[in-house]
Amino acid sequence: MSRIRLNQEYRNKIANRMRVHLEQEPTQEKTKYDELKGDQIELNDKAWDLAETIVRKHYTPEDVKMAYHLQNKFENVSTIAKDSCFHFHYLGMKEDRDYDNNPIMKEDTIEEHFDFRLGGSFEGSDSNSYSRDSAYGYALYRDELKAQDDCNPDILIEQEGKDNNPHKTKYTDANDKYLGSDDKGYGKEWNEKYQLDLIGREYCRDRSIACNQEQFMMLKQWKQAKGQFVMAHHNWIKSVLDQMKEIKIGLKGYKYLDEAIELATELGLNITDHEIIRTNSTGLVIYNPKNLADRIKGMKNKSVSRKDKILARMEYEKQNSLN
Repeated sequence: MSRIRLNQEYRNKIANRMRVHLEQEPTQEKTKYDELKGDQIELNDKAWDLAETIVRKHYTPEDVKMAYHLQNKFENVSTIAKDSCFHFHYLGMKEDRDYDNNPIMKEDTIEEHFDFRLGGSFEGSDSNSYSRDSAYGYALYRDELKAQDDCNPDILIEQEGKDNNPHKTKYTDANDKYLGSDDKGYGKEWNEKYQLDLIGREYCRDRSIACNQEQFMMLKQWKQAKGQFVMAHHNWIKSVLDQMKEIKIGLKGYKYLDEAIELATELGLNITDHEIIRTNSTGLVIYNPKNLADRIKGMKNKSVSRKDKILARMEYEKQNSLN
C-alpha cells in the first residue's frame, strides 16, 4: 500500500493533538503549577484575614457604623465606601547616604500597596514582563477559560515579548470579558469576597494604614506567593511551547503521514492515520522521529545535571549523523 503524503491539514491536526497531549503530561512544571494552584484560595484567605485585622484596628466597627449613620443622614456627606486595596506602612530602616556618600541606615516609613482584587498586583522574578495583572486570573481560572471557544488563558505567555496586536487583543479581551469585572462574573464574586467598608477618600493612596513590620512582611510574602504561582503557569506553558516548536519543525520536514505518527507514538501519543484522515521540500533538516522525540523529552523535568545534558546532546548528534 502506498504511503500517505503529509499535507498542511494533517500537520495541523497532529500538532493540535500533540499540544493537548503535552499539556496533560504530569511533568515537573505542570505538577508545580497544580500544587500552587491548590494553595491559592487558602493563601488569599489568610492574607485577607490579616489585612482585615489591620484595617479594623484603625477603622473600628463603631467608626464604620457612625460613618454610615452620618452619610445616610446628610446628603453632602460621602465618607465611606467598600474597597479591596490598601496602602499599609510601618516605621522601619532604609539605606541612605551620609554627607561623605557612605552607606548608612536611616529610620523611615516603609509603605506598599496591597490589592486583593482578582486583577491585583503580584510579585515574582519576571512578573514585570506582563503588561497586565490579568496573568493571575488567567492562571487561576485556566480550566474555565480553556473550556471557552473564544478564550485563551495562555495568550500572555504565547505572546511574550511581542507588542500588542489584533491576535493578542482578541483573546485578552475575550478572557477579561468571561472573567468579568467588579459588577459581573468571577471578578464580581471574587471582589465581593475580599472587600471592607473604609472611611476616607475614594483612592486608597490617601489613607495609608499603619501596621507592624511582621504583618507587613507577611503581606509581602502573600504577594510573592501569587507571583510564584503566575511564574509556575508561565514555566509550564513555556515548556509546552518549546516542545511544540520542535514538533512543528519536524512535521514540516516529514513527507509522509507515517513519519508524523511515529513521532507522536515516540512521544507517548497513540494515534492512527485513520484518525487524522477521518477528522477534518522546505529546506529544513529532516529529523529521525525517534531522535526528535528524545530531544523533545529532554525539554521536560529540567533538573537534569549539566553533564547529563552534554552526554545526551552528544548521543543525539551521533545518532543524527548516522541517518
